[in-house]
Amino acid sequence: MSLFITCPVESVDRSTAFYTALGWPLNAEMSDHNVSCFAIAPEQYVMLGSREMYASVGGSEQLIGGPDTPSKVTVSFDLPSRQSVDELVERAGAAGGRIGDTDDYTFMYQRQFDDPDGYHYSPFWMKPEAEPTP
Repeated sequence: MSLFITCPVESVDRSTAFYTALGWPLNAEMSDHNVSCFAIAPEQYVMLGSREMYASVGGSEQLIGGPDTPSKVTVSFDLPSRQSVDELVERAGAAGGRIGDTDDYTFMYQRQFDDPDGYHYSPFWMKPEAEPTP
């Protein structure tokens, strides 16, 4: 199953630069001046569309959020290591994202960031189970 998360953005160019700085690959076949499509994992994509494009899909008449509107969802995904989580969040901060909390649970390490349009991401690393004590 493929997953596409579509987000309205203030500027497709600004969003394209931000997500490129994260290191996520742009799918050029699914992108144009109105939308940029980034692969965040195999068969999983984030689509960043202009507000006009987003409003035209399905005849949406509802409020389209912006950077000052809290995100209604959190996009969480696992990464292979604690270092991978830190590196992604640091790239997000360097590209203009807002860095949020860090949670270091006994079973998981997780950090938070928002993109320039206020979309909330929570990459995490699941800690390996502790070795049984003899």
